[in-house]
Amino acid sequence: MTKKILLTGFPGCGKSTLVKKVIGKLEKPVTGFITQEIRDHGRRVGFSIRTLDGKEGILASVKIKSKFKVGKYGVCIDDLENIAVPSMIPDSPDTLVVIDEIGKMECFSSLFKKRLLEILDTHPLVLATIAKKGDSFMEKIKRREDLRLVEVTPNNRDSLVDIICNEFSNKNS
Repeated sequence: MTKKILLTGFPGCGKSTLVKKVIGKLEKPVTGFITQEIRDHGRRVGFSIRTLDGKEGILASVKIKSKFKVGKYGVCIDDLENIAVPSMIPDSPDTLVVIDEIGKMECFSSLFKKRLLEILDTHPLVLATIAKKGDSFMEKIKRREDLRLVEVTPNNRDSLVDIICNEFSNKNS
């Protein structure tokens, strides 16, 4: 049985925190990556990538000069493709693939989009976050019938931890 859950919601609603809590509670092999804000003196200056096996890189920063930009942030395609994308490859069918997140920055990479589609088409266990608003590629992902789209809000994010853990812990998954 496949379990593919896609978490969506407005920025700051708790999607990444929810993912971290779920993977912290699950007794299942996991692979993939988490994105986090980089702050300097209380101001957001970028986003980091951290794989679940401990590799780190920069997704975007105000200091990066790149032809790929989202607002004031230059996107580091090299770190995305050399750190995040390889982490999305599962060792076995019972490995949960975590992708945080499917957003504008990540979708500048054709390699990321290709690997994402491969994972969604072939792997049974996926927990991912996706931007609330996105381009046609992201909207197409959200409309896939083989996954469950869950809206995360400050009101439901804590209760979703156990619900999602139970789905992935089900012996049929």
